[in-house]
Amino acid sequence: MAPSSPSPPPPPRVYKPCFVCNDKSSGYHYGVSSCEGCKGFFRRSIQKNMVYTCHRDKNCQINKVTRNRCQYCRLQKCFEVGMSKEAVRNDRNKKKKDIKEEVVTDNYEMPPEMEELIQKVSKAHQETFPSLCQLGKYTTNSSADHRVQLDLGLWDKFSELATKCIIKIVEFAKRLPGFTTLTIADQITLLKAACLDILMLRICTRYTPDQDTMTFSDGLTLNRTQMHNAGFGPMTDLLFAFAGQLLPLEMDDTETGLLSAICLICGDRMDLEEPEKVDKLQEPLLEALKIYARRRRPNKPHMFPRMLMKITDLRGISTKGAERAITLKMEIPGPMPPLIREMLENPEAFEEDSQSSAPPEKPSAEEKPEETCPPEDP
Repeated sequence: MAPSSPSPPPPPRVYKPCFVCNDKSSGYHYGVSSCEGCKGFFRRSIQKNMVYTCHRDKNCQINKVTRNRCQYCRLQKCFEVGMSKEAVRNDRNKKKKDIKEEVVTDNYEMPPEMEELIQKVSKAHQETFPSLCQLGKYTTNSSADHRVQLDLGLWDKFSELATKCIIKIVEFAKRLPGFTTLTIADQITLLKAACLDILMLRICTRYTPDQDTMTFSDGLTLNRTQMHNAGFGPMTDLLFAFAGQLLPLEMDDTETGLLSAICLICGDRMDLEEPEKVDKLQEPLLEALKIYARRRRPNKPHMFPRMLMKITDLRGISTKGAERAITLKMEIPGPMPPLIREMLENPEAFEEDSQSSAPPEKPSAEEKPEETCPPEDP
């Protein structure tokens, strides 16, 4: 009997297009056929408990071209086509035992490249945002005792300081490893999306609880009433509450810098050209913060996830801040300061206005970094 000829290899498996955006599917993920992009977006959204906002009518078209434009509608589409939250959670539970063992046995050593990354991010933060203990505080009596709709003197001062802070945030971003390798459009998109988040985080780390004050980079120290009157208005108490929630975390400058970098370099932002590249840049930052925070607090492994949760809180506060800017434009007598306006309304102009803040590629040998010191104990 003649031997039978070998059977041909089976044809490659072909999946239906991604149920969410109709792009090429890589397989079945969380219950439905989906592409790598939508799989990753859904996983991150569930794991980080993200809360998104639609700026249109909550009925945006989601396809492979538009999928990064509205995170709210993209997540809703994921649910509509059958993606399962439980599948994400079960996927995480499979690794729970290994994670627990890692927490117990990890000696918190890190490779040299991660040490270098942490040092660069920490330096970028410290050189663009002096610690509270470095500042010479000063106060003003202007509208310190009762709330008014707007104190124009305080508003002028605050808007001047906010503009300087935005420039420093741009400088911070450009010092982060890998940020300037992104497309110019993606750099602008990320800065525009995260600038308010980082601005709020920075001012909240300068909160002094026993005096209920916040201190700006020139040393100006305002109480809660003055912050309200300077332009924060109805979001003042929300901001102070967030500042109070940061205190138990006892974050140092390095952790604040890493959290700011994670907040900035985030592939979930709308309209990114290369979200996957942004995600790859974020991954070592997340790992660096996790190891640094656990090495600093060996008996408090829960501090790292608590820090990450603050990003969701910051996004909510920033949304309120953007809404506040709209009403503020009707209260101030003149136009909104250019850089603040362009940050909120016109990302294309952001690049031009921030050119002056671009840092040198390498500081000269003669330059010495500013003296730094740990933040004051809460």
